[in-house]
Amino acid sequence: MVKPKKHLGQHFLKNEMIASNISDGLTGKGYDMIVEVGPGMGVLTKFLQNRKQELHVVELDSESVEYLHNHFNLRFDHIIEADFLKLPLQDRFKEQFALVGNFPYNISSQIIFKMLENKESIPELVGMFQKEVAERIVAPPGSKTYGIISVLTAAYYDSEYLFTVEPEEFIPPPKVRSGVIRLRRKENMEIGCQERDLKMVVKTAFNQRRKTLRNALKSIPLSDEVKSWPMMDKRAEQLSLEDFITITKSLKEL
Repeated sequence: MVKPKKHLGQHFLKNEMIASNISDGLTGKGYDMIVEVGPGMGVLTKFLQNRKQELHVVELDSESVEYLHNHFNLRFDHIIEADFLKLPLQDRFKEQFALVGNFPYNISSQIIFKMLENKESIPELVGMFQKEVAERIVAPPGSKTYGIISVLTAAYYDSEYLFTVEPEEFIPPPKVRSGVIRLRRKENMEIGCQERDLKMVVKTAFNQRRKTLRNALKSIPLSDEVKSWPMMDKRAEQLSLEDFITITKSLKEL
């Protein structure tokens, strides 16, 4: 047995039916490889092994790595002892792969941004997050949870909230509920503007989310015409991805 480590944010899932449902959440379309992040003692790994895709696991905890080597019939070099956030994914994995896991709460948002940085390699993600974070990732415009991560994810992925998991399904039980989501990369990832500019506009808008766009975006050079647009009277949470792209495109026209 491996003891969950608080400093790594480990909460080991004990309900195998939930693990099976997470594995079943993968469509298998567009990839022949799966990368599991933070397998721990392998309750999800067991089901992922039964899929036809080649499985690699990335685990930071050396005790868990030893357990996986001893209890799972995975190739030695498919069990990677590393910090996922520091792993150069496109160097390590040369083909398309799905990202899956019961993600540690303390790095879950960073995993999404890592996925976005490597979107050319990752057509799908199925993962468990703190419920609040899961809802934020898939949130539509107009909702209170809609924010930076919602917009930037929606630029490249279609999202779906799959199901909720209660605290008692883990060892030790976390203090919050969990949510499992699926993200499928869009067939057309051309957004019509520079990605770095879109990030700048979205982050600037949401950093002052109580203000109207006209006031929140004062630090960004916008033409008088753009400033007069009706959408500039709205707050960031009221704008769609397409609205943010429209504003971003206007930067080129100054």
